[in-house]
Amino acid sequence: MKICNKKLLGALFLAVFITGCGASDFFGGPDGVAVDTVGSGAESTPPTVSSTSPISTATGVALNKKITVTFSEAMLPATCTTTTFTLKQGTTPVTGTVTCVNKTAVFDPITNLLANTEYTATITTGVKDLAGNRLAANRVWTFTTGSTTDTTAPSVSSTDPTDAATSVARNQNITATFSEAVDPATITGTTFTLKQGTTAVSGTVTSSGSTATFAPTTNLDASTVYTATITTGVKDLADNALAANKVWTFTTGTTTAAGPSAVVLGTAGAFAILTKSGVTDIPTSIITGDVGASPISGTAIGVTCAEVTGTIYSVDAAGPLPCRVTDPTLLTTAVGDMEIAYTDAAGRTLPNFTELGAGEIGGLTLVPGLYKWGTNVLISTNVTLSGGANDVWIFQIAQNLTISNAKTVTLAGGAQAKNVFWQVAGQATLGTTANFKGTILSQTAIIMNTSSVMTGRALAQTAVTLDHTTVTKP
Repeated sequence: MKICNKKLLGALFLAVFITGCGASDFFGGPDGVAVDTVGSGAESTPPTVSSTSPISTATGVALNKKITVTFSEAMLPATCTTTTFTLKQGTTPVTGTVTCVNKTAVFDPITNLLANTEYTATITTGVKDLAGNRLAANRVWTFTTGSTTDTTAPSVSSTDPTDAATSVARNQNITATFSEAVDPATITGTTFTLKQGTTAVSGTVTSSGSTATFAPTTNLDASTVYTATITTGVKDLADNALAANKVWTFTTGTTTAAGPSAVVLGTAGAFAILTKSGVTDIPTSIITGDVGASPISGTAIGVTCAEVTGTIYSVDAAGPLPCRVTDPTLLTTAVGDMEIAYTDAAGRTLPNFTELGAGEIGGLTLVPGLYKWGTNVLISTNVTLSGGANDVWIFQIAQNLTISNAKTVTLAGGAQAKNVFWQVAGQATLGTTANFKGTILSQTAIIMNTSSVMTGRALAQTAVTLDHTTVTKP
């Protein structure tokens, strides 16, 4: 693998020297990254709220739905109580039970909620992570119920690896994405299993939002068929069970993937463009993949039916789009998954490269890994991501990301856009005719200027702007 930048080459040699290992071990920390042994002491970072379900200002919420909060890290179960997690209708408290499972707190009302009624949920600073750090500030949000209960069984909408996949990396986690958020208490080592023949594989099972993950304790055997199973013991947040077991197989290859584990997008992964504040478009743009906006009204979706090869989802029927599908429940789940994915990407620790190029990465060839900047990141000349088909890149950017006019993010060596994640706390801007690769998870806006091209996803917690733009979901 050729690395064109001397600083990058030196950093790579230093990291390998410190670990005293080969390339596969260089990326072998808890998140698939190099382990930093400098410094010690108690973890002191306060947890944050990644997402809520229902999301803030959601409407049409099912009357029998449990209320959940997903945090940035696992929480101390003893601190998840009816005092720290409350639900009110006006000033009247709702009676329910509260539990914490890993990163998720669940409020389960004793009886169905009232129809067409606004509720206020609060999670207080009384909740703590496993190190005893408190939530920094109360999280308060509202939602409005609809008039019906949820009786629809959840389904498995996708898996990774897919059924019958081959050459799967031996160190890959196994994930299943459901059609809606699931009750984390029902995702266990009994309801999600992995076997090689009749032999059970040892691993850890977790869930977040609509996604369940099986993380094998050790690397899988090479060139071997495995069978994964999700059972009907899995339930959604309205206690509807999976209608039938989901069983799929895959075959490993002979190699492990370099870089951190991939960011799990959940149901947000089906979207080419997903926003909370809408899409502005100067036509004609070309979008391959679904488009959605929530909780904002459908009037804020500015693309036309002819521009989208996929489905346009909105929370209501407002606006001129005759081809839309109104599905607030699906969008609530997808936006929640988008927020969880952003927090996951932003929270990865032990970066392989920090402040590389002082934020200017144009002209570099970047190996798989976790990259972190506390500044803006600029791509003023072409940049290359070089690695294998299963390798992963995560870029943590504390400010803005800008790719200059007519510049390209090139993939080399078999690298795939689906394995590249740009977590941007500020604004992401693609210059005129820029050619970009990877999924952008932006806390603010994503702006794609005239004739820019993206092979990836634009997932923004505010708005997305298009101008004769081409977006293709990988």
